[in-house]
Amino acid sequence: MRKLMERIRLRLGDFWWYSIMLFCAYRTVDALNAFVGLWIVPKYISPEELGAVVPLSNFANCLALPLAAFANAFRNEVSRLSTSRNMGQLKTLLCSVFAATGIFLAVALVAVRFILPLFLERIRIAEGSLGFLILAASFLGAISPIYANALQSLKKFKQQSIMAMVGAPIRLIAMVVAMPLRAISGYFVGQSAPLAFGIIASVFCLRKELAVRAQPYWSRDVARRFIRTFTLYAAGGLASCFYVLVESTVIRQRLPDIDSAGYYMVSRFSEIANFLYLAVAFTLFPFSAELAAKGKNYMKLVFKSGFAVALCNVFIAIPFFLFGRDILALLPNGADYSQFWWAIPWQIALCSSGAFIGLYITAEMSANRFGYLKWTIPFDLVYPIVLLLVTGHGYFAGFIPESWTEFLARHNIYSLSTMLVWMTVLNILKLIACIVFMRRRVILV
Repeated sequence: MRKLMERIRLRLGDFWWYSIMLFCAYRTVDALNAFVGLWIVPKYISPEELGAVVPLSNFANCLALPLAAFANAFRNEVSRLSTSRNMGQLKTLLCSVFAATGIFLAVALVAVRFILPLFLERIRIAEGSLGFLILAASFLGAISPIYANALQSLKKFKQQSIMAMVGAPIRLIAMVVAMPLRAISGYFVGQSAPLAFGIIASVFCLRKELAVRAQPYWSRDVARRFIRTFTLYAAGGLASCFYVLVESTVIRQRLPDIDSAGYYMVSRFSEIANFLYLAVAFTLFPFSAELAAKGKNYMKLVFKSGFAVALCNVFIAIPFFLFGRDILALLPNGADYSQFWWAIPWQIALCSSGAFIGLYITAEMSANRFGYLKWTIPFDLVYPIVLLLVTGHGYFAGFIPESWTEFLARHNIYSLSTMLVWMTVLNILKLIACIVFMRRRVILV
């Protein structure tokens, strides 16, 4: 059997072999995660509050934005150090994470104190203990990828697969215990548990690499390079957080409760379309980084990966196109959500375009190229501003011409279908820009 597996691995190549390994591991995990997202969560969270889960999660991500940008900048440095097998400097860099975490945590505590109550009021949720739990989930979510990135850059894909398979049951147990006490608070307890486990397990998996004497790493040149990378990631992350948070908040705040809850249920199914993408993107980073370091063209690998993801998603969409209404009807409160079955294949198509864009951006980040910010930042800033103008036109009455107010009122977002139209327009424009920049990269190479 071992010889057969080795032959298959040689035939496929390391990139697709590791992608398939991660895909199989994550799909085993997704069986439990699907049970949590499609059964446990809607069972304990009422339709009136279910639509608040997505914007709350996005708010948590925004709190951890500085640390997330630090993690992305760190990933590029880890990739460089792991290629040269410089473990002493890598150990120093990992230790720097804890100091940075303390600084970012202090800033986030202030933000939570003043901003969270206003945000919760607007999405119609009572605060309770949510402030602490959201902060814990956001920071664990930002710190965990730092150690996962170290495993990724060192190509420890087997260890990453095992960690993912163990983390999913931990999340399920935490939610089953905590959600009956307070549904939304229990949701964030469940989100935090596997992240904490991932950090501990990653340190254990890196014990051999880190069992060396720390070597000096920081210098003026390194700090300058790191600050530049951090600033670029922070700029792109800030625009992306603004876009995602506004979009999810508009869905929760401007749409009826049932439509926003329906969006949550639909998005749980449409996220299946990201299964292969997440595995391929995780594997793509170190491989495209190596190709870029050698001056080779990595866009062919991006195109092949994007085509494989799109083809997989076509087969995923077919069952939901045929039986989506019946599938939704089987879930808790399913009778309320089954009317939104048509949005599942629509959302899968949006996920497919987003995956293609994500693969291109992942490859560019691995090569320390940030030209994609020239078009992602404008889109991510203009789109949410337009959403706010259209959906909040009443706030501008008396300040803008009445004809403009009437135009905005006619095009207001009042249902999930109209929201999906706006999301589709954005994705098409982003996809066009992505293809243009990819073709330019191929020509330049």
